[in-house]
Amino acid sequence: MQAFTKPRVKICCISSIAEAQMAIAAGASALGLVGNMPSGPGVIADELIREIAQVVPPPIATFLLTSETEADKIIAHQQKVRTNTIQIVDALSLGTYQEIREALPEIKLVQVIHVIDEKSVAEAIKISSQVDALLLDSGNPNLAIKELGGTGRTHNWALSREIRENINIPLFLAGGIRADNVREAIETVAPFGLDLCSSVRSNGQLDAHKLNQFFNAIG
Repeated sequence: MQAFTKPRVKICCISSIAEAQMAIAAGASALGLVGNMPSGPGVIADELIREIAQVVPPPIATFLLTSETEADKIIAHQQKVRTNTIQIVDALSLGTYQEIREALPEIKLVQVIHVIDEKSVAEAIKISSQVDALLLDSGNPNLAIKELGGTGRTHNWALSREIRENINIPLFLAGGIRADNVREAIETVAPFGLDLCSSVRSNGQLDAHKLNQFFNAIG
């Protein structure tokens, strides 16, 4: 059995400065700030993303979740909100990661891989040499209205483990992770970090009790 290693935790769908402060106080190492999306929870205005990012203290990572798929538009989105990390939730359609790096040399790049099948594994391994981390989620970008995260569903963690064993960069695991399954997730995948949204919320709002339950579950 995989030895238990305590991962970093990213709390996503942060919607206010108060939620950011609550997540950090509970133990979060990173915050997810959701830009415009075709579907899913947590979308806030770019102006609010910038406002939250400005008050988050180092070394907490601020992730801009962008659905832009062209390098120049991704660059422009980050320059508008000034987070220290970009989470690219869809596949690049135009331009390269190198272009983004050259324009934003201090910014970390995290590519989301929606884990569906073995093709997802191959995609992850291929992209891993071009970004700073991967985030494995349970969306489906092939649908008519793309699912790019926030589904609350788990995916096949055996595929996630296969990806983790074949890359040399940090891996975040997302998708339906809760206090009652987080130990299994860690033992199965051994991720660098965990990413969660709906499981620590009540009626859409960050819930301090659920946050504490989750962090207690991972030790």
